[in-house]
Amino acid sequence: MKVPFSELPGRHERHFRRKLKNPLFPRPIESHSDDDLLEVQRLDHEELIAFIQQLQQLVIKATQLPPNAESDVILSLKEELDKAYETTAGLADDQTGNRFAIQKLTSVIMDAIRKGAAGDSFAAQELDQEDEARASHYRLLEHAVISDMLHPESVIREDELTPTLLSESEQGLAAALMLFDQEQLAEIVKQARQILAGVDQPSDAASRLEQMERHLLNLSDERVN
Repeated sequence: MKVPFSELPGRHERHFRRKLKNPLFPRPIESHSDDDLLEVQRLDHEELIAFIQQLQQLVIKATQLPPNAESDVILSLKEELDKAYETTAGLADDQTGNRFAIQKLTSVIMDAIRKGAAGDSFAAQELDQEDEARASHYRLLEHAVISDMLHPESVIREDELTPTLLSESEQGLAAALMLFDQEQLAEIVKQARQILAGVDQPSDAASRLEQMERHLLNLSDERVN
């Protein structure tokens, strides 16, 4: 039997596949058995089941929220919803429906917060900025690597971050680079050069390094200006 890869893998299988015969990684997976692949798929499935149960509880909590709920209760629920949306980006299978449900719940919560801040122009401005920041974060999360990196128990080890970035698509890397400041990116570029100097350079990885270097140069120019 040959176990097939998932069409829409979760974070464990995704990272497993990144490392398959990938010389950019310090511990590449040169070969694997059906059991190896089944194990990472099992982990992804367990995370998916646990999340669905968590989301069900969030829906109940949000729909039973009383009109006079305390502000700290509302804010706590909003934070839980934000974390839940971030989690969906790394899960297996199609999460479109779950993401839409979370967005709707978040919109309801934000409306409640706005009502509580009615007449406060400064608070309204802060809420507008928060909405913009959330929308921007949602756009980043369209690239699964973002969720993989941000997960509190990330499967990407410290010495695998740069190889992961070098293995990304142009669009995925562009999103990921938004998470780093100039000093952090300078260190990543340094590591990337060292990695590519030690292997036969895959053309895509060389292009990703050039993309990193351009982004670092732009950050340097912004700091000067």
